[in-house]
Amino acid sequence: MNFEPVIGIEIHVEMKTKTKMFSSAPNAFGKDPNTLVQPTDIAFPGTMPVVNKQAVINAIRVSSALHMRIDNELHFDRKNYFYSDLPKGFQITQNERPIGSEGYVEIEIDGTKKTIAVERLHMEEDTCKQLHLADCTLVDYNRAGTPLIEIVSKPDIRSGEEAMKYVEAIRNIVIYSDVSDGKMEEGSLRCDVNISLRPYGSEIYGTKVEIKNLNSTANVKLAIDYEVKRQTELLLSGNLVEQETRRFDESKKETVLMRKKTDAVDYKYFPEPNIVPIRLSQEFIDEAIETCNELADSKIKRYVQLNLAKQDAEQMIQNRSLCLYFDKLVELKPELIKQSWNWLMGDVSGYLNRNMMTIDEMKLSPMNLLKLLELIESKEISIAQAKKVFERIVSTDEEPLKVAEEMGLKQNSNTDEIQALVSAVIDENPQSVIDFKNGKDRAMGFLIGQVMKKSQGKANPQIASKLVSEELKRR
Repeated sequence: MNFEPVIGIEIHVEMKTKTKMFSSAPNAFGKDPNTLVQPTDIAFPGTMPVVNKQAVINAIRVSSALHMRIDNELHFDRKNYFYSDLPKGFQITQNERPIGSEGYVEIEIDGTKKTIAVERLHMEEDTCKQLHLADCTLVDYNRAGTPLIEIVSKPDIRSGEEAMKYVEAIRNIVIYSDVSDGKMEEGSLRCDVNISLRPYGSEIYGTKVEIKNLNSTANVKLAIDYEVKRQTELLLSGNLVEQETRRFDESKKETVLMRKKTDAVDYKYFPEPNIVPIRLSQEFIDEAIETCNELADSKIKRYVQLNLAKQDAEQMIQNRSLCLYFDKLVELKPELIKQSWNWLMGDVSGYLNRNMMTIDEMKLSPMNLLKLLELIESKEISIAQAKKVFERIVSTDEEPLKVAEEMGLKQNSNTDEIQALVSAVIDENPQSVIDFKNGKDRAMGFLIGQVMKKSQGKANPQIASKLVSEELKRR
């Protein structure tokens, strides 16, 4: 019997705001434990939550990117449960009325597009962070109250590959809208996957297994692929799949049992009494959407219209900082888009990787990189010479032409001067002329090399090649 996977994904996204969701405590990653906490974050008596305006703007922007219906009134609820990561004993979230609902994401698998429905997007606050040691658990309250959006898909995903593409699409949206840095390894974007199997053709869902806290898109695919295999083997052997919560063991590349699930937890939701419903004007919603940064999909379409290959465009958007630098190059010289792409993906990325830098830390300005590319296009310097100029200006941002002249690298395109070199080289190598006449093509390559050597690498190689060919035909 063949089984069909039925997969839904819940994605938690930590938002990039200056302060927390309901307090003025700073919102930052990597600070000393318990240094970014205010009384409101842990529900001290007498404290009152205040909704973060930027978090609402962020939620609207992502909802719009997901083609969702946006609620024009904010309603918050209390989700009640007692656990060591929840200092208040409750979490402020949105239950009955999420800010965004009924949207979709479009993904592409092997050239075929598929639409994944998104059920809801709601705002809430994060819990604190726990560090489990051998004999105790340490609690860091810095994360408590961090603004979150939770994005819940409908069970439309059917494979690990589709799930990975879906998460990548969501990640690109939150990164390029500047809502989140999307760093899964730091927990800025976390995935919980719900997966069950059913016989093909059946409309009845199987027993659902949840896989918690997947921290990379690659692991989303690996965990689902393993879980499909595990559940298939159970069902084919006559055993039942139990409702469980599991985690993914990266070293073993398999899911591991965390706990069994029995009854659903009753969180006893009720309206948050300290936050009255907030009316959002249409002007506020429209402005939030209109002022959103250009999204990744839009960038890809724009690059393709400028004659960059779609595969190259998709590769460029994988690194937002590099992509924003690329945008400046394209804005200044759209006709050099392919050359800009080549240098960013080649020499620039190589330099950044060797020096463990980001492009924001690189001194070379987009304007001077373009001037270097223009020198190549005008054949004033060769690509080999340009690489030598680049090695210097990448850390100084000097004028490329000035550096080329100082280094004696400016290419010679004077036809008369190169012709004199060609004549001299051919006169000095009569055997190469004989070899060429006898059909030995490599003789011509040898002569061109001698011309380049005699010019100390400054002769324009295209002109040198043309003149050598013409001179050999005359002799």
